[in-house]
Amino acid sequence: MNRDLARGLTVAWALPEFRDGLRHLVDLDEVTVLLAALSLPDRDREVERSALGLLRSGLDSTQVREAVLLLLERDTVRRPLVAAAVEPLADRPGLVTAVTSAAEDPRVRHEVRAMLDSAGVRELIWRAVDDQVSDNRFGLIRRAAVLFVRHPSARRLGWALRRHGVLRELRHKTWSGAA
Repeated sequence: MNRDLARGLTVAWALPEFRDGLRHLVDLDEVTVLLAALSLPDRDREVERSALGLLRSGLDSTQVREAVLLLLERDTVRRPLVAAAVEPLADRPGLVTAVTSAAEDPRVRHEVRAMLDSAGVRELIWRAVDDQVSDNRFGLIRRAAVLFVRHPSARRLGWALRRHGVLRELRHKTWSGAA
């Protein structure tokens, strides 16, 4: 799991409204311990797998998923999360602007919700995450292709991200890195 994502989750976890929204649905102490372990530079794969397992079970639970998605609609929760997620990209201001713009777009959030509401899409996403954690690049690319071919919500999200320039900025890094 990306350390910056773990940092973003830690920022969200520190927000009282985020924790209060989930207090009756998850074990707060377990999540706190996992987030602290994930933010360490020398964590092991088992900690990552535990965190991914907790995240997966949370997203598979309708109550937790809805609580998180509703909280992300609140500016006071979403904006610090986005700021933490883009902080390591400070050397790429175009990507920071594109990601921030996409996160503020209600249509993008609607497509994210549509994707997460589908059990089939969630399963494909988790398989892709497993492929990434296992450094299985071919499996990751294959899962992403299946996701876009079979699920209209993934295509719509891709187009929405393209409108905000996220995809262009991601490619920009590849081109400049090759030069």
